[in-house]
Amino acid sequence: MATLADAISAAHAAMLVESRSIARTADRVQPALAEAITLIRASSGRVLVSGLGKSGHIAHKIAATLASTGTPAQFVHAGEALHGDSGAATAADVAILISNSGETAEVCQFAHMLTGWDVPIIAMTRNPDSPLAFFARVVLDISVDGEADPLGLAPTASTASTLAVGDALAIALMTLSGFTPAQFAERHPGGALGHQLLGAAPRQVSSAPRQVTP
Repeated sequence: MATLADAISAAHAAMLVESRSIARTADRVQPALAEAITLIRASSGRVLVSGLGKSGHIAHKIAATLASTGTPAQFVHAGEALHGDSGAATAADVAILISNSGETAEVCQFAHMLTGWDVPIIAMTRNPDSPLAFFARVVLDISVDGEADPLGLAPTASTASTLAVGDALAIALMTLSGFTPAQFAERHPGGALGHQLLGAAPRQVSSAPRQVTP
């Protein structure tokens, strides 16, 4: 039976595995990253970001980060794309499709559809010879030496590296566009961050118990 100390040791090791994976990915994607940035900058539409499962969750976050930092973006669920949501795509857009294996059926089918509509694709996958990579103009290598969990199976290091690549794209694009703090504030009027950026005091929430009138 594992002890709490064993669990803490595994947790620490997992974070180290993920950080090393991100560092290696940063070096590995450099040439293709420039191509992806150039492709996105050349488009006049939005960046459609799609995936399924854990890759879908990462895709959703990447789309949100892009949108909040000045690059119009939209998440499209790969499964729902095959049931009508693909209608969001136009020839003015560019798509980032995520599949670690590069073989996820729904993602590859969506890629096939986008190709038929002349939507350029950036694939994020560990396999440059995969079906998804076949449809892509740019392939971002998100391969890792291993996952961070004790079984080596749960998407951990791979999703961390994928997310880091998405953040890198967003940061590069906001740098090129000259995105300003004022523009950031316009997109974040709510919450503590919005109040901080807009110079307003955050709304105070009373900690006193609510009085209930009988």
